[in-house]
Amino acid sequence: MSQANTLYVALEAVNDPKSFLMFVRELTADREDEVKKERVQPSSPYGPGVNGWENGTIEAFLEAAVAWADDTDFCECNGLSADNLWYKFARFLHAGKTYE
Repeated sequence: MSQANTLYVALEAVNDPKSFLMFVRELTADREDEVKKERVQPSSPYGPGVNGWENGTIEAFLEAAVAWADDTDFCECNGLSADNLWYKFARFLHAGKTYE
């Protein structure tokens, strides 16, 4: 299974503290994998990295996550249930990876 698929599976499985931490480990591994690949063959500076990371600094990552939360009302407009706060926060962190 590719790193992207592993990350998505971990994200969709979040429902408690243990699964949330597993997702964070996968998100970290995904970023580390991208950094390693980018050292060998850099992507265009005008698009995402090889693993889809749009935001390569902690500042950009957090700014994107907050922008996603603001723009989607923490994904309420997409039907994300407020019942699973662990999943909601995992989506917040995942948005830091890809949201522009």
